[in-house]
Amino acid sequence: MSYTVHEVAKLSGVTIKTLYHYQKIGLLMPERIAENGYRYYGDKELERLQQILFYRELDFPLEKIKAAMQNEPSRLRCLCEQKTLLMARQQRTGSILHTLEEAIIYAEKGVIMSKEKMFSGLNQKEWETALEPQNEYLREKYDHSIDTSAIDADAMNESANEAVEFMRFMANALRNGVSVNAEEIRSAVEKHIQFMQRSMKIDAQGFVAQLKFLMTDEFHRQMLEAQQTGLSYYICCAAESYAAS
Repeated sequence: MSYTVHEVAKLSGVTIKTLYHYQKIGLLMPERIAENGYRYYGDKELERLQQILFYRELDFPLEKIKAAMQNEPSRLRCLCEQKTLLMARQQRTGSILHTLEEAIIYAEKGVIMSKEKMFSGLNQKEWETALEPQNEYLREKYDHSIDTSAIDADAMNESANEAVEFMRFMANALRNGVSVNAEEIRSAVEKHIQFMQRSMKIDAQGFVAQLKFLMTDEFHRQMLEAQQTGLSYYICCAAESYAAS
């Protein structure tokens, strides 16, 4: 089915002027242009426009949207990545709103908030700095990086604390010679996967695949081995044992 510029503008809420601009910069081309100069868009063009608007909601500049969509291998993967980014923004906004609501309550009572609560959900500079070495490595080796603009500091802190506890438990188990098949190890792996499932779609096999990447990638393997020699291999074997059960 074909749609005129006016129909597309009405369907999407995008102005006709914007649609012409998208065409001018090569971001969204019409399916065909009739002899009378009328532009017609098909279903694929509407899908592309939808993805463009998702990126606009994330405040991506048009140049970055164009580059992202040129390098994106599939619509499904693009949509999934956009969902992840929008959910991260939603979490961050929710955290900021919670802090704002608490600030209002304290102000109404005439009480000063603690410094920890006052800046809860607002400070992400430390995470940007902490992730920069990893981002530099990912850019050089994989032409990819973590979008630190979408970081929710509170969620990252919670995830980091859980990961630290999991790694500490596994490192101690390795030092104490606990078998990867032990019930306490399987229980720890299960709880860790359940925690990750709160923010991503991952199962036992997906966790194994993730660990195999970490174990074979020099940068990430060193991060684990720095905590305990053999930890990357130990956790991977534990995850495989859990997945098999």
